Amino acid sequence: MLLFAYGIVKQVDDLSQLADSAFFRFEMGFALVFLLVVVARYLYMSRTQETALPEGTHKLQKLAAKLVHLGIYASLAGIPLSGLLIGVLFWLGLRGGVLMEGAIGLHEMLISLSYWLIGVHILAALFHRLRQDGVWSAMVPLWREKTEK
Repeated sequence: MLLFAYGIVKQVDDLSQLADSAFFRFEMGFALVFLLVVVARYLYMSRTQETALPEGTHKLQKLAAKLVHLGIYASLAGIPLSGLLIGVLFWLGLRGGVLMEGAIGLHEMLISLSYWLIGVHILAALFHRLRQDGVWSAMVPLWREKTEK
């Protein structure tokens, strides 16, 4: 989460910034590190964690939870991948045109999608907090709820 916040705060404001070779190398390195962290977290979580949804949860709610989680991971992985694509296109001298515009559009769409999915995830956490079904405690490491269910 801290890497994501840092990436958003220090994002590239203008493609011309990539002409600075030190800045370019840092951005490409940051994108690779961010991608590796997202992939490592996905692999770890998918192999070690089970759903926190209580027994009897409706199939649609389970599907929604799975889609939101996969969507978050996919969008968070897509952001550095599209950023790397932008960097490669810039390095190749394709600093304008339909390829660069498409890569930038994809990058911006993935950032927006990640915001929306994180927002849905936060709303789901609040929903489960109100229900006091134990899911909040699995989603939020702070402020554990006291359940008697």
